[in-house]
Amino acid sequence: MVTDKPITNKIDGELFEKLVTGGASNLKANIKTVNDLNVFPIPDGDTGDNMYMTMSGGISALKAVSENSVYRKAKALADGMLLNARGNSGVILSQLFYGLANGFKDEDIATVKDFGNALKSGVKQAYASVVKPVEGTMLTVAREAADFAIEHSTDEDTLDKFFKIFIDEMQKSLERTPELLEVLKEAGVIDSGGAGLLYITEGMKDALDGKQITDLGELSLNKQEVDFSKFTADSVMTFGYCTECLLQLQNSKVDAENFDEKIIIDYLSTIGDSIACFKTGTVIKVHVHTLTPYKVLEFCQKYGEFLTIKIENMTLQHSETEKSNKHDFSAMMTKKKVQHKEFALVTVATGEGLANVFTEFGADVVIDGGQGKNPSIENFIEAFDSLDADNIFVLPNNSNIIMAARQSAEMYKKSKVYVIETKDFGQAYSILSMLDYTGTAEEIAERMKEDMGGVTTGMITTSIRSANIDGVEINEGDYIGFTGKTMLVAETSVINAYKSLCEKILTSDNSFAIVAFGIDADDNLKEEVASFMAEKYPTVEFYAIDGGQEVYQVILIIE
Repeated sequence: MVTDKPITNKIDGELFEKLVTGGASNLKANIKTVNDLNVFPIPDGDTGDNMYMTMSGGISALKAVSENSVYRKAKALADGMLLNARGNSGVILSQLFYGLANGFKDEDIATVKDFGNALKSGVKQAYASVVKPVEGTMLTVAREAADFAIEHSTDEDTLDKFFKIFIDEMQKSLERTPELLEVLKEAGVIDSGGAGLLYITEGMKDALDGKQITDLGELSLNKQEVDFSKFTADSVMTFGYCTECLLQLQNSKVDAENFDEKIIIDYLSTIGDSIACFKTGTVIKVHVHTLTPYKVLEFCQKYGEFLTIKIENMTLQHSETEKSNKHDFSAMMTKKKVQHKEFALVTVATGEGLANVFTEFGADVVIDGGQGKNPSIENFIEAFDSLDADNIFVLPNNSNIIMAARQSAEMYKKSKVYVIETKDFGQAYSILSMLDYTGTAEEIAERMKEDMGGVTTGMITTSIRSANIDGVEINEGDYIGFTGKTMLVAETSVINAYKSLCEKILTSDNSFAIVAFGIDADDNLKEEVASFMAEKYPTVEFYAIDGGQEVYQVILIIE
């Protein structure tokens, strides 16, 4: 459906909201396409999910702003995206919009020239957020398109013309990404983050053209129907209510800039648990499990007014979790006020078995990081807030999570946070198995970096497309084995892939090997692996656990 097309060279807050919502809607419609543009042909491509969830969280904050100001709307969007950013693509996208908002500084209405300058500000911010920017990524696509559009447009041009120029160059830049990045060329794909950015921009243009866009409420990923029959007139409230709110502090009630959220935390500790409360600017995010949610709202309203409120019956949440056989690792977060400690550790895991091992080895909080669940910056901050520690060590265990972990560490001010840039579960296992809090925090962090060396992690999953990577010929549906970014084997069965992977990375000189079996692994596979290890590698100490992870049928950790 197309409504009357507006002709404008100005952007106010209302139009900016329509543009951004249109961008999120188009990205949502093309999430699978973006996800499938994975260099490795594995079924955990989540770039589209990460970018959408990052953007969706920002739009929720944007819609709470009543002023028709492009800067106010953009600032709220950027703040919301920053907290909800997940994965490298999501963090970069949030920084792009954060810089965009700064480019609109104090403007209620922006001209086409202002918009171009704001885009340039966004690109600069996005590049600055990456330690070692790589060309041939979404950074390149954003930069080249913005520079070209600014150079080939004037302030007299309509916004419609600007977007046409911008999108045309963005498409060309995206097509050039394989020429700039060898791994894309070898895999035969364009950059997934750049593709997501193009879909967002095309969606913004659709909104500008007056095309009907999907309402934000219809954009939710993985939406579950709640079975209300699980709580009847005869039920007893056991788990309480998961209560969340965004509280906008009001200067008429309190000194908003200097308000200490510990006042709220101390009160919540008397009526609930699983508390996470942190302040961004003059907005406070509150999360608590309590039997009396009205007391939370009543207390918080002394200091401000609510932007959003969510109260959910946790008995229903609990039954849905049981029914889906998925594990909510947030349950491992603090259940009551913890004792103060000098050192604490937060890590990420996928699968209950792996999470339990990490907890047994000394992890204080395990964040769920399964398929489509790259933790957001807010997830990390909530984990930090659930602890009372002077120093917190973070093991992200995935190269796609490191940026969010680093950003959350920079934002968090209550503790000193050290991100140990683990890229797989083997590195985390090695650190946790030798966990020793002797010495200063800096000394411990350095020792952790040393401890993660000397361990190799191999993973086996199913290929979602045919490809030739690192000289390995892969057919769609093959079981592929790899370490890090290096493809090693492709076989037609899991056990053959496991045997071939062992031949590539395991020798009799290794002291031990741990296999974490995935959620779908059957007893036959487990027995075949155990027999193979006993026969082929009798001197290697072999341990097997039910990791419970999705996507990867087998994770092999050797040292």
